[in-house]
Amino acid sequence: MTAPAPTAEPSRGHAAAMDRMYRLTRHVYDATRRHYLLGRDRMIAGLAVPPGGAVLEMGCGTARNLVAVARAYPSAALFGFDISAEMLKTADANIARAGLDGRAWLVQGDATRFDAAGAFGRDAFDRVYFSYTLSMVPDWKAALAEGLRLTAPDGSFSVVDFGFCEGLGSLARGALHAWLRLFHVTPRADLEAEMRRLAAASGRPIVFERPYGGYAQLGRIGPVA
Repeated sequence: MTAPAPTAEPSRGHAAAMDRMYRLTRHVYDATRRHYLLGRDRMIAGLAVPPGGAVLEMGCGTARNLVAVARAYPSAALFGFDISAEMLKTADANIARAGLDGRAWLVQGDATRFDAAGAFGRDAFDRVYFSYTLSMVPDWKAALAEGLRLTAPDGSFSVVDFGFCEGLGSLARGALHAWLRLFHVTPRADLEAEMRRLAAASGRPIVFERPYGGYAQLGRIGPVA
């Protein structure tokens, strides 16, 4: 269920832009994205949430992923936030439809500066992840650092997002990235380098892969499942 107000005012410009984009498309978002947001379920399967563990999705969108996490890990406590108030309307409906009221909590928030203690009464989570979100966050490096900050010392922080189609050829990459630009989506060329830098600075292990011929990028900082 969504809290009545955000705990920290999100960036007004970015929040307004996301609301304009999703005011109507949120109604068909999941149906239209299921075939090309590859790697989401692969990431969820690798979360290995401990019994009773707390899971935070940064940029939860429609809560599709949180519902999938709930099914995969029945004892997990679920938390999410999104900068778009419009998206959270759909997220609330999906959480209620899945029977997760009382087990899932949502608020509006900014991925670059999120007050988890104010929102959820806790400073850290066992599992934290971004799923096809960083490519839409202007200050994505700050968001990455924030995600790791919110991850418990013995927890893991995961990211899945668009890649650069290394195994699919330049035509596939050009077509994909041209299409993504229509939706203000920018795949992050330095994602692996930045995640490795953060992992090294925090003394944590990292695994990083580019599945589906490089269509996606999938990284995890923390314990390897």
